[in-house]
Order: sequence, then structure tokens, then C-alpha cells
Amino acid sequence: MTEPAILAGSPLFYALLVTIGLAVGTYGTLVGLGGGVILLPILLILFPGAPPEILTSISLSVVFLNAASGTIAYARQGRIDYHSGILFALATIPGTIIGVWLLKFLEARTFNTIFGTLLIIASLFLLSRPRTNGLATNEASTTSERSGSSRHQVRQVLGSGLSFAVGFIAGLLGIGGGVIHVPMMIYILRFPVHVATATSHFILVFTALSGVLTHLALGAGFGNWQVVLFIALGIIPGAQLGALLSRRLRTTLIVRLLALALIVLGLRLLLG
Repeated sequence: MTEPAILAGSPLFYALLVTIGLAVGTYGTLVGLGGGVILLPILLILFPGAPPEILTSISLSVVFLNAASGTIAYARQGRIDYHSGILFALATIPGTIIGVWLLKFLEARTFNTIFGTLLIIASLFLLSRPRTNGLATNEASTTSERSGSSRHQVRQVLGSGLSFAVGFIAGLLGIGGGVIHVPMMIYILRFPVHVATATSHFILVFTALSGVLTHLALGAGFGNWQVVLFIALGIIPGAQLGALLSRRLRTTLIVRLLALALIVLGLRLLLG
């Protein structure tokens, strides 16, 4: 895996990686993603000849760093639902391991086409319902609504099952899974938008780490540690900036940004 010839060995190449990291970290944290949905298409452009295992291992490494940085910021804001987050994170881990393992053996073109189409449909659904239908948006009401109710227990069981599937897709595609987890939590499990984005980021720490460790166990390594390092130099402060901006943007805008991320991923899968 080598840099593009026009930038090979140049400071400009590494400055580009830092800039990419800053943008991915800010946007990814703002909408509750790890940033893999944005980073992977960029890596495919920068390194068109690299094996998928290498690119996904780089993506998941960066997603982990972004998620860890963003989670720290969201924890300070008190917006993470730790109880649900831990349950859902534990469910994603086996799914992620299976997804990473299958990446080495399966031709996923047909799956990517179907999944890409579904993501674009989902993005259109989000764009047509940007107001989240009256879901609560402050954390105090969220806590009182969810505590101890049977509905909350049913939601956690359903969320754990869905999270296993999210982990599988995250491992297979190297995207972290936040792009699926956030709309799932908002529209199926009825989490408030700001809680969903923060809790999704917390879950991503575990999902991405399990994916990275599985890649290491299967011999993929980190691909190119210098690429991960320079992207990390931008993505860690970018995650802090994204968490800060998320408190100042309206819920409607966050949902629209999430829909845009779904369209990007859907097109990336359809176009290969």
C-alpha cells in the first residue's frame, strides 16, 4: 500500500491526511457516526489498489479513535445512555467479528447492491420526516421516560438483536455502524436524537475496537500505521469540535446530515 504518486513522500500528503481526519472527525461525531462512511470512499480514491482488508482495518482503527474522543466529549455533556449503550455494544461485538471474518471469504457485491439501495431508501425516509415526530430532545425527559418501564425492557431486547446485525454490517464494510445505529435508535427504538447520537458514539468504541482486534488476529494489521497516525492527528480534535457543534445545531439539521451520510454510503456500495 503506497501513497498516490503525485503526493508520495511529500509533506502535502500528510497534511492532506490530517485535514481529512479533522473533517471526518467533526462530521462523524456531529451525527453520531464513527466517520468510516466518509473515510472509506476517500481511502478507496487515495489507495485504489489496496486490498479491502487493509482499507477496512485502517477505517476501523480511525473509527475507534474518533469514537473514543467523541465519547469523552459526550460524557462530559451527560448525554450518553450507558445502560442501553453497554447492552447494544455487547451485542455488536460478535456480529462485528463474524463480519470481519466473512470479509476474507465472501464476494459481497450482491449484498452491497441490496444494502446500498436500502440505505438510499432510508435516507429518503429521513429527509421526508426531519422533525422526528415529537420525540423528546432533552436528557431529563429521556431519563424519566425510559426508567423501569416494560416498554423500555422490550426496546432493549429489540435493540440488542438489531445491534448484532449492525455489528455484522460494520465488520463486513469497515464503517463502524453508527450510520445504521442512529436511525435505528431514533425511529425504531424511539430515542431522542441528541441521546441517540451520543449513545451511538459510545457503542462505536466497542464495535470498532472488536473489528480492529479481529483484523489483527486475522493478519491484516493496521495496513499503514502512518496513515492511521496522521488521520488521527486531525480526527481526535475534530471529534471534540463535532460534539461541541452538536449542542448548537437543531435536531432537524442533524437528521438531515445523517440522511446525507446514508446517501453517501448507499452510493458507495452501489458504485463499488
